[in-house]
Amino acid sequence: MADTRQRLIDGAIETLRERGITGTSARTIAAAAGVNQALVFYHFGSVPELIRQACLTATEARVGPFVARMEQVTSLRELLDLGRDLHAGERAAGNVTVLAQALAGAQADPVLAEATADALRLWIVPLERTLDRLLSGSPVAELADVPGLARMVAAAFIGLELFEGADPEGARAALDALERLALVAEVIDDLGPVARRALRARLRRL
Repeated sequence: MADTRQRLIDGAIETLRERGITGTSARTIAAAAGVNQALVFYHFGSVPELIRQACLTATEARVGPFVARMEQVTSLRELLDLGRDLHAGERAAGNVTVLAQALAGAQADPVLAEATADALRLWIVPLERTLDRLLSGSPVAELADVPGLARMVAAAFIGLELFEGADPEGARAALDALERLALVAEVIDDLGPVARRALRARLRRL
């Protein structure tokens, strides 16, 4: 039974990559998995629920190794370098396509919307924890709401993943711009105590 469930999950991921959300059905998933399509409903109850499980399974498999690396980074620049590695790996693995199709389906299907949000949270929670650690004591943390910043970074990452398909050079330019912002944050952290106090006072007036 467990093997059949996994084959259906793998079949759903493959179908999303190959056919997109509009071509993903019980029949096409079952064909990719090599099982009877009735087993989709036996194991998952519906196609959206199977896609939900597939999204979570695929994301969990990718998150683990990167969370371990997030815990080792010591600067925003290192975090951005990790993001570049993730960006390249996700595109090579075809996970960008799966995410794009899940996002497309989420616009009209509340089950898929919930699935996509759950998958994104698997990235956002460790990212928020890492940003909170890196920005601790920095004047930047007083200006930026860390939970909101983590979600902004996740949204920017998704946008860049999808943007690269249409404009690879533009996506690289956007990543370079993010790196320059990380450098600015480091410069702020290197300011002396008097300058840091002045900056904090100015930020509080914004």
